[in-house]
Amino acid sequence: MGKSPARASARPLSRRSFVGYVMGGTSLVVAADLVAGAAPAHAVPIPSLPQVPELYDLNDFLTHCALPTSNLIAIHVDEEGHAHFALPRMEVGQGITTSIGMLIADELDLPLDRVHVTLAPARPELLFNQLTGGSNTMISMYTPVRVAAAVARKALLDAAAVQLGALVTTLRVKGGVISDLLGNTLTYGEAAATAASPTTKRVRVRLKAAADHSLVGTPQRRVDALDAVTGRKQYAMDLDVPDALPTMVCRAPDLNGTARSVRNQADVASMPGVTHVAIIPTGVAVRARTFGQCIDAVRALDVEWSPGTVVGKSSADILGELRKAQLPLVVPKLGASTVEAEFVFHFRSGSALEPNCAVADVRDGTATIWGGLKSPIDTQSKVAKALGLPQGKVTVHVVQGGGSFGRKLFSDAAIEAAHASKTFGAPVKLMWHRADEPRQGRVHPMTTSRIRASILAGSVISFEQRHTAVTTDFTHGLGERLTAEVAALPTGLANLTFSESIFTLTQELPYNFGVVTQLLNETDHDVRRFNTSSVRNVYSPEVRCANELMVDQLAKRFKQDPVAFRRAHLRSGIVKRVLERAAELGEWGRTMPPGTAQGIAIHKEYKGATAVLVEIDCRPETVNRKVRDAVTGPRVTKALVVVDCGLVVNPLGVQAQMMGGFMDGMAQALTYSNHLVDGHFLEASWDNSAYTRQWNVPFEFRCEVIDSDRKEPGGAGEAGVAASMAAVACAYARATGTLPKEFPINFHAPLHFEPKPFVPSVPESPVNGLDHTF
Repeated sequence: MGKSPARASARPLSRRSFVGYVMGGTSLVVAADLVAGAAPAHAVPIPSLPQVPELYDLNDFLTHCALPTSNLIAIHVDEEGHAHFALPRMEVGQGITTSIGMLIADELDLPLDRVHVTLAPARPELLFNQLTGGSNTMISMYTPVRVAAAVARKALLDAAAVQLGALVTTLRVKGGVISDLLGNTLTYGEAAATAASPTTKRVRVRLKAAADHSLVGTPQRRVDALDAVTGRKQYAMDLDVPDALPTMVCRAPDLNGTARSVRNQADVASMPGVTHVAIIPTGVAVRARTFGQCIDAVRALDVEWSPGTVVGKSSADILGELRKAQLPLVVPKLGASTVEAEFVFHFRSGSALEPNCAVADVRDGTATIWGGLKSPIDTQSKVAKALGLPQGKVTVHVVQGGGSFGRKLFSDAAIEAAHASKTFGAPVKLMWHRADEPRQGRVHPMTTSRIRASILAGSVISFEQRHTAVTTDFTHGLGERLTAEVAALPTGLANLTFSESIFTLTQELPYNFGVVTQLLNETDHDVRRFNTSSVRNVYSPEVRCANELMVDQLAKRFKQDPVAFRRAHLRSGIVKRVLERAAELGEWGRTMPPGTAQGIAIHKEYKGATAVLVEIDCRPETVNRKVRDAVTGPRVTKALVVVDCGLVVNPLGVQAQMMGGFMDGMAQALTYSNHLVDGHFLEASWDNSAYTRQWNVPFEFRCEVIDSDRKEPGGAGEAGVAASMAAVACAYARATGTLPKEFPINFHAPLHFEPKPFVPSVPESPVNGLDHTF
């Protein structure tokens, strides 16, 4: 990288003035009142002290962790005048490659189609700066990327000034073409070679003002959208790695069971197409010429299994453990002046629609991995440890993924592929079967949330929340080796420290309810018992759902309209703003038929705020509607999301994120979960998992991204989930007159599917697909 000069210019830096670096090399590389009829308020809001996230939240923490290495990112301008940037985050459908490209194009004065954003491989020198999570990408990358682009622009203009014999201040740029006052021109490509610096030097740049942006803030379709819908987009399973053959794993019937022996290994190894069969730590790996042959071989295996980690346990057993672990409520009951409830949230799969997969080539003392990975440095470290190699002997390539929801924070498939490749002595293209993911993959932990609100003299004087959960696995740390190793210490206490820290830095109750306390406890500290992960929005959906249901109950106790009650007690201006806008756009308070209702909820996190208003139909004729092979039930007929997420780079991208977040939240409230029975989850594949389907989505969906007075982006990737789940739950309570206390609300309904066998671990490949088309 070269050494930077010891002294910087003595001139002070303004708010938009930054220092970047032109890197040494042969080509240019730079671093760098709306509610009608509301009842009058009788309660006097008791001010609450600021909570931790109001002063310093998870995004502050993640951004500050990334700062020390933020100047190590680089933009390269080639001889064709195209800009290239390797983004140290993972694209999983959230549109960050598009938004980052827009930032670069605006700062460089280049057309967007001449900016190419790829994904950086694992770079250990980036330390905490290569973790994709917490809706932090645009927040943490916004300024460093712009600085790098501004440094590149300055270097190109300086070079052009020499070549054109003009003053830099007289040059203008449009579309990557530099011109002087006499009409002489020079393209970025022509200037790039001269702009390259043989040494690293420190330079001063001034970022463009918002008024000078032509792309940022305008709706842009994703740069990869056409490739995604036409099948040209390359995911891990599409890569043509020489000799990498399909590989799958036969898994135990019990959760986290392991293989002791294979009784018929030779017979399976001789099946058509099969090249290798061997035991690896997570089961029995099979390599064959096609995935169909892998499935046949997996089904034919006769394996002796060791017991799993929760033998004989059921969801009811885990709920009992959670209740025993609940921290006590401190404020004593005040009889009729106490509003109290406990809410239960069941396990749910964190799998993306894209199967879990990775490619590995392990030989000659080295390993190369390809996969969709949100913490590639941690992956590099864990693969090296699994193989007994130095970390520097492992190369990890990050590939775009088709979804994540926290699943790709973990490198399970990459580690399995590495084990298989080493054992076989051959490259593998490993893919989990869809039945594997909900049964043996990452799940959102089961939780309870107990709340007690106390009322005195017409005011809410305290609000206590005790959130109890099965351990959330944070052994990926901050995406690099040090914190990951610490989080994985045998006692589990370090992982608990991560859990408590993240809960504290994210959870906030933005109401004036007197003394507010929100505490987390986890039932055990063994992350190996359940395979958990930070499923989209981590703790917030359950915490917010419980909170907003209780807020509705408090409004009912005070005989106030839910919106009027919220508005009177909110202490956040941006939350009030989105709440009022949602109430206005959604015609809050309009007359609804019996059995239907509106619901509204708010959420504050990620430097922004979200309000969601829904309308739900719980009438018998709707609940009992029949759709072939469908889980129906209550129907959300209308959904409105209003979000303030700071400066918006791509409004179209934010709207897409809110729509996806809403579908998550609605599913979690109504239908989506995993059933634990006798030590294993019953669900296998998406036909068993009752996630949101077309027959459940609202007839009307609208998202309004409101103008913000903040000058930097907030987070959007997870911002739509919590308020959506809460709004649906609140609407259901109002429509049915029953406070839901267990989620999803259909958890105890008869199973809509017949559980697939656990031995063999995967079902036969379907042969009647055309029979199920419309």
